[in-house]
Amino acid sequence: MDILGLLPQFGSVIWTLLAFVLALSVIVAIHEYGHYIVGRWSGIHAEVFSLGFGPVLFSRVDKHGTVWQFAALPFGGYVKFMGDANAASAPDGEAVREMSDADKRRTMPGAPLWARAATVAAGPIFNFALSIIVFAAVLMWRGEEADPLAVGALREMPAVQELQVGDQLLAIDGIPVPSFEDGAGFNALEQAISKSASVTYTVGRDGAELDVMGPYPYPALVTTVMPQSAALRAGLMVDDVITAIDGAPVFAFSQLKEAVETGDGAPLLLDLWNKGETRQVTLAPKRVDEPQADNTFVTQWRIGVAGGFFFEPATQSTSPLTAIKNGALQTQRVIEGSLSGMYYMVTGAISSCNLSGPIGIAQTSGAMASQGAMSFIWFIAVLSTAVGLLNLFPVPVLDGGHLVFFAYEAVTGKPPSDKVLRVFMSIGLMVILSLMLFALGNDLFCP
Repeated sequence: MDILGLLPQFGSVIWTLLAFVLALSVIVAIHEYGHYIVGRWSGIHAEVFSLGFGPVLFSRVDKHGTVWQFAALPFGGYVKFMGDANAASAPDGEAVREMSDADKRRTMPGAPLWARAATVAAGPIFNFALSIIVFAAVLMWRGEEADPLAVGALREMPAVQELQVGDQLLAIDGIPVPSFEDGAGFNALEQAISKSASVTYTVGRDGAELDVMGPYPYPALVTTVMPQSAALRAGLMVDDVITAIDGAPVFAFSQLKEAVETGDGAPLLLDLWNKGETRQVTLAPKRVDEPQADNTFVTQWRIGVAGGFFFEPATQSTSPLTAIKNGALQTQRVIEGSLSGMYYMVTGAISSCNLSGPIGIAQTSGAMASQGAMSFIWFIAVLSTAVGLLNLFPVPVLDGGHLVFFAYEAVTGKPPSDKVLRVFMSIGLMVILSLMLFALGNDLFCP
């Protein structure tokens, strides 16, 4: 097995690990801070707030008596509350029973049910809040495409380029350019335009209307390289323009898509142009399971690139309220897609290889970091949503398991016994470790 083949080709193993540790540390810190701050507000004392496990590298005690520490293994973290037997929040029943009533109230087991439930639920909630805020911030930073469509910046292209920044696109090949909100209109426009090296654009410039020449509007241009993709392994880069496939000229991204989807996984020879330099690469498309709008999955052949216009559209500012709304919708889409994917993996409708382990997540972290700060920050928001969702699963050891115990207590009027909790905690730990080993196996052995 080629372990090195699992690593992204944009940089070193160290860079990949650094990106992974940074992403995970941010998400864990927010998650654990949710537990900590809501617990403190609820009167539950936190004894230790740790980022990482193992030997302590640095620590300090704050005015509330909480030890804040960084540990040597930066792959997680925990908050140990008063009355917890360990970092997994298993109750230390014997120690709590010997405390005074005032001290018991400051423990996790001795606090009121509402305080314990709020403290436990706060971790995933803070993860979702982080995702919404980050998605909203990125959307505000990027802005939204101005309507009508105009040129915000030009990308270097091999074809004739007579458009200028600020040009308003009125028609392409004599076909009026629709509003951005008219998705069907844009699809019809793309189908109607002749697929050639250059097309005619009618633009509004300085108060005048004129015809100029430019590349096909949706060229075979690489704007994003997906992590763990055939394109990444083959060395494709952002701003690569695919000019030929197996020797046949290509002008449109749809031509690339058709060649990949109909090739049944056969290797493709790509001629590439990037800022005046040319090269060739050969890659074999991967079979992937893609989520659809209705949360079903369709299996397709893909090389793992996304395209776009040959220019960057002019943008306009997005209001904070709209950005927050869209951030919440994006978080909802990630949750729905994750649940749908898990369901289809369990039922066998899609391959279990869609479940990534630590190597896959590290590779994705590094790949997103290599494509710029905004891509990496967006990935952190996606991963934060996934971590929050995972922690809500009703598995002992996870937050969702604790919430199930609290629900049992709310119904029966008493918590499960310490012995029962220890048994369930052991089972939950075995489930989590088994899932991690299974995902790691996917990283190592899945194609």
